[in-house]
Amino acid sequence: MILCTAHCLYNVPIFMPGFSGPPGHAKNLGGNLAADFYFIRLEIYFCRMFTELCTKVFNQAITDFHLHNDVHRGIENPYNKADIEHLLYLKNWIDTVQWHLEDIIRDPNIDPVAALKLKRWIDKSNQERTDVVEYIDSYFLEKFKDVNVLPSATINTESPAWAIDRLSILALKIYHMREEATRQDASEEHRAVCQSKLDILLTQQVDLSTAIESLLQDIEGGRKYMKVYKQMKMYNDPSLNPVLYANKK
Repeated sequence: MILCTAHCLYNVPIFMPGFSGPPGHAKNLGGNLAADFYFIRLEIYFCRMFTELCTKVFNQAITDFHLHNDVHRGIENPYNKADIEHLLYLKNWIDTVQWHLEDIIRDPNIDPVAALKLKRWIDKSNQERTDVVEYIDSYFLEKFKDVNVLPSATINTESPAWAIDRLSILALKIYHMREEATRQDASEEHRAVCQSKLDILLTQQVDLSTAIESLLQDIEGGRKYMKVYKQMKMYNDPSLNPVLYANKK
């Protein structure tokens, strides 16, 4: 018997089809209801697996970066380009490098010329981050393209990939807050404050993962639908940024 735990409204265990459940389990639920029970709970479980995959890949990218802790070091993505893990790893690598760029540029003694170069780098990084988010949404659009959307279906405030973007940033916050909570050269008070913040971040990670799972379940079930808008960033476009196109005159 294999038992899988699904985090859902009722927080109940599910038993995989093909394996023996507890005596009288399906009989007690009765006919079609038993089949519905398996389908709904398994759907939630498989969505759960996706957010766990995200966190695993994000943590791997963060760990890999900190082996050298060098913003100039190029990415060595270990995943096949055809796999979603490749995009997840790339997404978090961009976030991790940018996290450290944001630290560097806040050095009060930084050379102004160097700071301007960093600002340009951060702008470029933001654009790359947005591009990767849209690639991840393309993955979901393809995955759910054959879903029969219900007439009562509603749209979410954000797409799955933008929620996953927040999960990536959250993994970085957790990593660095854990560093501060265990930093030996910091005061005991500092470590205690950071541990309290870390506890909140870990709770937020669970809540956000659960919300993403629920969204994916609703999209797969036709209760919500995806509608992706390309991010129309104007400051990088020479034809839309008034400072840039004014200089061409």
